[in-house]
Amino acid sequence: MNTTAVKILVVDDEPPIRKLLRVGLSAQGYAVNEAQNAAAARLSVEEDQPDLIVLDLGLPDKPGHDLLQEWREDGLQVPVVILSSRTDEAGIVKALETGADDYVTKPFGMNELGARIRVALRHRLQQQGEKAIFHTGGLSIDLVKRIVKVDGKDVKLSPKEYDILRVLAQHAGKVLTHQFLLKQVWGPAADVQYLRVYVRQLRQKVEQIPDQPQYITTETGVGYRLREPE
Repeated sequence: MNTTAVKILVVDDEPPIRKLLRVGLSAQGYAVNEAQNAAAARLSVEEDQPDLIVLDLGLPDKPGHDLLQEWREDGLQVPVVILSSRTDEAGIVKALETGADDYVTKPFGMNELGARIRVALRHRLQQQGEKAIFHTGGLSIDLVKRIVKVDGKDVKLSPKEYDILRVLAQHAGKVLTHQFLLKQVWGPAADVQYLRVYVRQLRQKVEQIPDQPQYITTETGVGYRLREPE
């Protein structure tokens, strides 16, 4: 992806973090604008129209969750990657369910953040034209014929196992919360234990070493992520 014209808005009240992100993202070819609070962020979005937003949840004038919710209610579809503390699992889940595309926890590396940004940008483009065949490593999924293969061999999945894998493939590279997956596959009233059981069964069928998954990875306390396509 050519990142030359991609504009990123960094929203964080800590000057050292903003400087780190400005320098690191600029080195990756992005054009970076900064906002130190929610008010400045809203103004920047209106005036500069960024292609992606990096948003800290702990802003001084308004919680990042509230700002994100306002943007989504206003119809803003720009990808948002959250910055959060490592212990704030509930905050991460809330942000993802409010409409964030992904997250990184502090302290973070620029390579990790850069990868999350690329996935979020690519995911928004793919939503406009979903491919019929998903492929990553030895795993392939024909989303039209509902055929799953690992290293060229057919894998027989139950309907629920396939539904979970299909939803993960449609959002590959992006973390999906437990509640999002439950709602997509069972409905909003389902118990998260159903999901854990089926993911365990799914890994037994598609992973070479189920206890060390390379395709369906766990985001502790948050949900699951399918390795992005190749």
